[in-house]
Amino acid sequence: MKMRLSTALCRALLLCMALAGPVRPAVADVSELQAVRVATEQGTTRVFFDLSEAVPHRFFTLEDPRRAVLDLEGVSERVVGALPAAQGSVLRVRTGPQPDGVLRVVIELRPGSRATLQPALSRSPRGQRLVLEVAGEAEPAASVAAAADAPDPVPLKPIKAAHAPPVQGRVVVVAIDPGHGGQDPGAIGPGGTKEKVVVLDIAKQLAARIDREPGMRAVLTRDGDVFLSLRERIRRARAAGAELFVSVHADAVPNREVTGSSVYVLSDKGATDEQARWLADRENAADLVGGISLDDKDPALASVLVDLTQGAQIWQSMTAAERVLRSLGRVNTVRKPQVQQAGFVVLKSPDIPSMLVETAFISSPQDERLLGIPERRTALAEAIFDGVRQYFIDHPPDGSRFAMERDAGRTVLATGATEASGGGPKATPGATPPAGRL
Repeated sequence: MKMRLSTALCRALLLCMALAGPVRPAVADVSELQAVRVATEQGTTRVFFDLSEAVPHRFFTLEDPRRAVLDLEGVSERVVGALPAAQGSVLRVRTGPQPDGVLRVVIELRPGSRATLQPALSRSPRGQRLVLEVAGEAEPAASVAAAADAPDPVPLKPIKAAHAPPVQGRVVVVAIDPGHGGQDPGAIGPGGTKEKVVVLDIAKQLAARIDREPGMRAVLTRDGDVFLSLRERIRRARAAGAELFVSVHADAVPNREVTGSSVYVLSDKGATDEQARWLADRENAADLVGGISLDDKDPALASVLVDLTQGAQIWQSMTAAERVLRSLGRVNTVRKPQVQQAGFVVLKSPDIPSMLVETAFISSPQDERLLGIPERRTALAEAIFDGVRQYFIDHPPDGSRFAMERDAGRTVLATGATEASGGGPKATPGATPPAGRL
């Protein structure tokens, strides 16, 4: 039986064992600008730049018109996700390639505004966050009126006492993986409903809910009807620095009477098979926890390193999946009361806690009909979010907002408010689902 280790203990053992041989940090050929986000609070506008890894950068400002410029060295020309719309003192954000592999980001500002680049923040062992602060004059009334018809991209703001310390800490990144896509429709219900369609909608709603939560950010492996290989889904999650991977599906079995939700994590057999694959491909396994390469390790040591990493991953996966399953039980019939284990390929990332959520049985006429109701899909997305968020409250990653809130003795509420808590984090009830059950 595998020993279950805490993340801290596992990383400590990995570090000690790595001393047996030289350690080489993993270096990507090209870094990515994974997200650009704008938020405004109390007259200050902040622009957040999330990078796949730390990169050399240069910042300066220009006049007529007022602009802030950020040059990022060795960063891909393609920005993951859409650039943000105008907000606060920021009129526009645009990017363009420069010579020598530099990606230039130009932030067009309102006249009279002042921009400063804050010290870089580490977002994860493989990532970095840069924050641009812009202080300036209030937005003209005409601009406010023009923006009234646009959807509000600003997350709900924390409500806290005036004397409360400022909330700090990096965001935790959650990879949301809508199953199937493109030429792979997944399961098809008796009425013709395609799994790839309904799970994409649930995944998008889940990602949007995560993005509205302070201290959390979602990354979709696909946001359209495209085909991705199973290992490409893992690769995208790891490139984004994800600390949790949630694959969303709608199950199918020959028996049309079977209904309900279930949650899976990687089985011990699946972990053993994957360990063999990683050890066989050691030259390409240079990005395990802590950036420890396997290609210069003794085979026995390499096996122990992978085993420890996967042991911690499965334990964390089970812990997170239990909370999601419990939350799903409040809005839907749960097919099996315990988290299940299987050898699904998308669960085989060696260092990201991963789960596969079967939201319902699309092969059941009853579940297929209810999956077609938008409110039911919203309820499922909210339930998955509640479980994911509770996992991070109970097990806050080092340096995250959740950890800062825990250390400050406060709890992050679902609305983004904070609450005094003498005994550390408390469970927060999830959003009330629509009447009835899926």
